Amino acid sequence: MQEIKDASGFYEVERRAYHAMRPGFRIAELQIGPTQKVPWHYHNNVHDTFYVVAGSIRIFLQNPGEEVRLTPGQTFAVPPRRPHLVTNAGDTSAVFLVLQGIGEYDFVPLT
Repeated sequence: MQEIKDASGFYEVERRAYHAMRPGFRIAELQIGPTQKVPWHYHNNVHDTFYVVAGSIRIFLQNPGEEVRLTPGQTFAVPPRRPHLVTNAGDTSAVFLVLQGIGEYDFVPLT
């Protein structure tokens, strides 16, 4: 798969903001509507650590298959190279932080 260095144009969200961007580390805040998702992908070098601020999200994982549901205040970390998909698990917008590091960010979509 072709890796993407900036995935912001690859999928639609209600809102996206970056609170920290430093070499090898960044914190992104995403707000997704009830029908929106972050499509299947993985990262070669970085962990994605999710922290839910409002609403709820579901994280689907491969290798092995797993589903995690998070509500406000809960966290979950996805290691490098583990494919995952993030969806809104409710009827209203969900807001979550994604701490990404340590290493060079990339987004490798799955087909």
